[in-house]
Amino acid sequence: MSRSYRWIIVAAGGLLGCVAMGAMFSLPVFLLPMSRDTGWSVTGISVAMTIAFLAMGVASLGWGGLSDRYGTRPVVLGGSVVLAASLALASRASTLGEFQCLFGLLVGGATAAIFAPMMACVTGWFDTQRSLAVSLVSAGMGMAPMTMAPLAGWLVEAHGWRSAMLSIAGIVAALMIPAALLVRRPPALEDRPAAGAEGHGPPDMSVGQAVHSRPFILLMTANFFCCATHSGPIFHTVSYAMTCGISTIAAVSIYSVEGLAGMFGRLGFGLAGDRFGAHRVLVLGLLAQALAVLAYVSVSRLGGFYTVAAVTGFIYAGTMPLYAVLIRENFPLGMMGTLIGASAMAGSLGMSTGPLLGGWIYDRLDSYALMYVGSGVLGLVAMLVLMAFRPFPGGGDAMARTG
Repeated sequence: MSRSYRWIIVAAGGLLGCVAMGAMFSLPVFLLPMSRDTGWSVTGISVAMTIAFLAMGVASLGWGGLSDRYGTRPVVLGGSVVLAASLALASRASTLGEFQCLFGLLVGGATAAIFAPMMACVTGWFDTQRSLAVSLVSAGMGMAPMTMAPLAGWLVEAHGWRSAMLSIAGIVAALMIPAALLVRRPPALEDRPAAGAEGHGPPDMSVGQAVHSRPFILLMTANFFCCATHSGPIFHTVSYAMTCGISTIAAVSIYSVEGLAGMFGRLGFGLAGDRFGAHRVLVLGLLAQALAVLAYVSVSRLGGFYTVAAVTGFIYAGTMPLYAVLIRENFPLGMMGTLIGASAMAGSLGMSTGPLLGGWIYDRLDSYALMYVGSGVLGLVAMLVLMAFRPFPGGGDAMARTG
């Protein structure tokens, strides 16, 4: 298959990620309108997002393993269908518990079918410009705050949250199913689906050995704390801005500014990762992220929110694709779906902490300040963990890029 097709894979992955993540991350836009309409607590609705991240984490490992075995296309196609159906069902939920199950379990689990399988697929298509390619796919995901979030905000104000969520379900089906049909298996695995020797790491490494290795455990742990750092700020900043007297549409625009900055961050970090090494760039990014989320404590006006959101979005969005690059540089190609899925599971578990803890803190203290302080501390922990990462001896690309 032509090498030029690899950029079609990148484009398809970016579109799939944008729509899937945008649909799931539209919940912050629905948060207060849903609470006011139904009487459900902010914490209770936030729990749905926590469940979604937990489901996403557990499902990531399974979807990743299935993509290694059967290929990426059937996995992302199935996930696209389930995601559209889940959103439609969630829009009809009559009780908080029903909504938590439908949105949390099904939407979260279906979204997981996109990230790890597509990241694994893209890393297999590229031997050069790998950090840039992965970052471009991630940049597509980063477009969600600029596309799906404003659309959700407009639909909620015009038609109410139920009709808005049902409309988003239709958009998911119309865009994601055709994009999933464009996905192809990497040429290196086309005729050898079980190949494990392609790539890096010790010869004859098994999946079990890889998952239990010190380098992989450190990457998973760093990913967990990294995602725990920005999960609360991502989910609650729209609500935080509204508590400061900023209108719903203006508050949603903060989310969009963060997403726009994140696109540039993904590209910038991707280019830097190719030039200076993914490990070195990621360590510096984690330090910067910790300081950026802490800055939210000092803002209360729209201009301040825009500034901090732009800096935070640039940094956290730029760091996330580099975990997949480090995995690809240190482990065999044939197990990429499983390993990136396991790493995504750790990240999703980290993401699950922010919505619940942030909502709990706000309901009890009527303030989000403590959430942002705690997020900064978690960011420093992530940086320290990643500093302890070392590639396998003789790890090829890994030694050259991270040494």
